[in-house]
Amino acid sequence: MSKYITISPEEAADRLAVRELVEAYAHCADRRDAQGQMSLFTTDTHFVVYMNAKDPTPSQELHSREALAPVFADLNKYEATMHFVGQSTILTLTGNRAAGEAYTLAHHLTVDGGKRSLMIAALRYYDAFVKMDGAWLFAERLLYVDWLEERALS
Repeated sequence: MSKYITISPEEAADRLAVRELVEAYAHCADRRDAQGQMSLFTTDTHFVVYMNAKDPTPSQELHSREALAPVFADLNKYEATMHFVGQSTILTLTGNRAAGEAYTLAHHLTVDGGKRSLMIAALRYYDAFVKMDGAWLFAERLLYVDWLEERALS
């Protein structure tokens, strides 16, 4: 049962906008729109990748929107990707700040000669959001890779 009996129209709009921000990230990734993906972040964003979710030491840590360019451009090595966003929970929402968690299954298709392979990554994101000039942005995104699976495709 939901803990919300009623919420204000403003809070409902903010919750929807945050969910759409999370979905826009996946959409931009799959369309190879690195500039669009970068625009979803604050200029002083903090982006941290944990390739092994059990290891407290990050694999990569970036401290600006511009630093994201090579990370997002790296997706170009795949023939195609498809990110399925699962549950996306807003944990806190107060004024112009919010925090949340999102689960994603990221599918990465590689074609090497006549061989096709698929890598599926189970991802969790812990996000800090900020509303600036009426738009929600990622202020911080922590990406945890829970597991990877690789498959040969026919």
